[in-house]
Amino acid sequence: MDVTDAVAGGRQRVVGFADVVRIPVRRWRTVAATAAAVVLATVGYLSFFPATYRATTVVVLRPVVTDPFTLPAGGADRAINMTAENGIALGNEVVDATAQTLGRDADDVRDALSVEVPTGGQVLRFEYAGDSESEAITGANAAAQTYLKVREAIYQQQRAALLLSYDSTIKQVTSQRKAAQKELPEEGTTSAGPASPRVQAMLDQVSKLNDQLAQLANARAKVSSADLSPGAVTAAARTPVPSSHDNAALYLLGALVGGALLGMMAAHAREALDRRVRSVEQAADLVGVPALGVVRAGGRAGGDAAAAADARYVSLAVLKWLGRHPDLPLVVLSGRDDEGRTVVTGNLAVALAEAGQDVHLAAPPESEAELKQILYAAQRRTPPRPRLLPEADAYGAPRLNGAARPGVGGALPMRPGFARPAVGLQPGKDPDATMVMEAAVSRPTAAPMLAPRPGEEPDGRGPLAVLIGGGAVRLHPLGELPDHGVVVVDAPPSDTDERGVRAAQSGVALLVVARDRTRNTELTRLVDRLRSAGAQAVGFVLTGGRRG
Repeated sequence: MDVTDAVAGGRQRVVGFADVVRIPVRRWRTVAATAAAVVLATVGYLSFFPATYRATTVVVLRPVVTDPFTLPAGGADRAINMTAENGIALGNEVVDATAQTLGRDADDVRDALSVEVPTGGQVLRFEYAGDSESEAITGANAAAQTYLKVREAIYQQQRAALLLSYDSTIKQVTSQRKAAQKELPEEGTTSAGPASPRVQAMLDQVSKLNDQLAQLANARAKVSSADLSPGAVTAAARTPVPSSHDNAALYLLGALVGGALLGMMAAHAREALDRRVRSVEQAADLVGVPALGVVRAGGRAGGDAAAAADARYVSLAVLKWLGRHPDLPLVVLSGRDDEGRTVVTGNLAVALAEAGQDVHLAAPPESEAELKQILYAAQRRTPPRPRLLPEADAYGAPRLNGAARPGVGGALPMRPGFARPAVGLQPGKDPDATMVMEAAVSRPTAAPMLAPRPGEEPDGRGPLAVLIGGGAVRLHPLGELPDHGVVVVDAPPSDTDERGVRAAQSGVALLVVARDRTRNTELTRLVDRLRSAGAQAVGFVLTGGRRG
């Protein structure tokens, strides 16, 4: 393969907008399988995994102030450090107390409990996930109540420590006042005149200590009268509690839609990785020869007739080529056996026979049954037309209407074993009857006898011939071909049998490429084999056009 063919073979195919819809439709099995897998996984989750119930308890916090009707100047969102409160709510004391209430392990409770802190507020939402409604409700309410108790206990500890500090300070100030009062002179000594400066200083000190004691007592009274409740439960968890299986229908619908989208992605991924022939232009770039036509896929309603009609259009190009090279056999070749090669070969032979040619069709034994069905169906569609039977010249070459056939002149001797039409054979009156022409064998005495085909008695009878329109198709075994006439070979697949490439060395090859089935590497390998063997390819036929 030269540089140009290598570049053409490696060219990336552009995916257009139509392919976005066409590719998933053509690969509907991938889309359906992916969607079914996602739906089955969702059904398995809903069936085999227990439902998870989530209960929520709402707690409103309040700051601890001496006057419950006032708030700090910063506002409600700054009165309490909600980050610290969240840490306390998920602390060990709350988790351990909730686990003891539920009778579960502390680690399981920690995994099931979550606390949500809304921004700019003094609200805590305790959410507990349980296997049942009662467990979820009990867990959420127990966590909220435990948090309030823990927070109140912390406040009480703080107040007790503060009161203890006030009491200690008051005790010290009281002791200082008593000491100062002892140093004062008695009333009798101070009533006769004004107090001395020393006495006046001591009196001022006692007055200050009394004021300090009054302030301490006032502050202690405020601390002692403070409301230590950290908040209250405003929305306790109760039935009904939402669960993970409440929206089962919505989950299934979402799984179906999501699976379809994943399937479409998988289809496009397979399309990108699967390098197969998708169009005539792509095949022409790989093969390097022109396309002779597209033969639609048969095997369904109207498919066989459409394939035969397409083959007749291909035969127009083949007839033009036969006019220039009447002595070369036409070898129909494909890489594999599932690319529609036999259908193309049989319908091409039928089309040539309908155009008035006597076609010699060679095929391997595994293709004979399918070829006979095609020939018999073509004879029913196009009954034989009355004509003069061929006469044999001195060399045994058949003649049509008294004249030698193009490329079958008398100078070309008949190959031993070539069958001649029996004299006096005319079409029957029944148009649906299959007309089979069995010819007598004309061999030189020194020629060896041919081995009989499987299923054929060794009685010296020649190849099977079917009259179609103004011509006939003679079915030969692969390897037993006449040396003249229009020869079409249904070659076996080149991946497993080299006889097709070998036959193409003495003729020309007509390649069969199946759309969406033939891989780029397989087609390139077939072209390389033909070129390395020195065979010439006249063109290619794309099959499966309707499925593309």
